[in-house]
Amino acid sequence: MNYTEAAITDAFLQLLDEKPFSKITVRDIVDRCGINRNTFYYHFQDIPSLLEKILTDRIDLLIEKHCHLGSLEDCIAVTVQYFKENRRAVMHVYRSLPRETFLQHLNHLLLYLSKEYIDNISSSLKIRTEDRDLLVWHFKCVLVGTVLDWLDSGMSYDLLGDSLRVCHLQGDSNLQVLLNACDSSLGKNLSRSSEKEDTK
Repeated sequence: MNYTEAAITDAFLQLLDEKPFSKITVRDIVDRCGINRNTFYYHFQDIPSLLEKILTDRIDLLIEKHCHLGSLEDCIAVTVQYFKENRRAVMHVYRSLPRETFLQHLNHLLLYLSKEYIDNISSSLKIRTEDRDLLVWHFKCVLVGTVLDWLDSGMSYDLLGDSLRVCHLQGDSNLQVLLNACDSSLGKNLSRSSEKEDTK
């Protein structure tokens, strides 16, 4: 990102912290960062495309810097912390952006977190690829649903505290799910080996 794009992005984020996305105009942005409209349109097609780039860049940066995780608690904590640090901007975007667009970016982030989590706790286990993918999908859906409910409430409750409590109540159940998946894979492999022996 060059200097002008960075200035446009900073101006937009400042405005987003002050008022809803739908109320921000190109004039607001160029006045804030001291450029003309032609310069804005040289770098971005419109305000939605600017927001799209910001979301993509911020999520990629969040993944690169913070999302090497070992527990479900870590997955949730990273997401909650980032959203709370940018609360006003996140809520303005969530309430103004088409839900499909917001979900696309939220899914991208939480799918990555789920993959990191499952890969970390299953690194020493032999699990079939389809079982691993199913577990990743399951945890991603749990995280997406949880975050959406929290956003729908306006971040009105302690999502991190509640999530940590749920993780504590679950105990080692997530690991047990993986062990069961491992046993299932092993059982199917043994069954195939037995069938091959029977056909000899």
